Amino acid sequence: MKSRETLIRLKKFQVDEKRRRVAQIEAMIADFERMAADLDREVANEERRAGISDPGHFAYPTYARASRTRREKIVHSADELRGQLDGAKSELEFAFEDLKKVEILQDREMAAERIEEQRREQIEMDRVGSRMRLRA
Repeated sequence: MKSRETLIRLKKFQVDEKRRRVAQIEAMIADFERMAADLDREVANEERRAGISDPGHFAYPTYARASRTRREKIVHSADELRGQLDGAKSELEFAFEDLKKVEILQDREMAAERIEEQRREQIEMDRVGSRMRLRA
């Protein structure tokens, strides 16, 4: 019984770790999306200030060009993280299912122990009842 409790604690720890990983990836994606939106605004402001919005134009602002490139890299990184997020969610789901299996086994084991204890108690009660009848 003790080893099963230890196993359940381990499985819960693993589920918590997977949850933290999912939350961490989701936070990183949100940060990247926010940074990309900020860069979009900066590019738009720089284009408006320069009066040139065509990246192919010879006088296109260098800062806007660099910001566009940075934004593209950030968006690419966010897309890669989304792939990792899918994997992390799958791992979390698997860890949760594994925990549930162990908990179900423990519940069954405890139910069997309760039934056995009730059976022992009933046997003892039957013995007491038999002794009382014999004395009477």
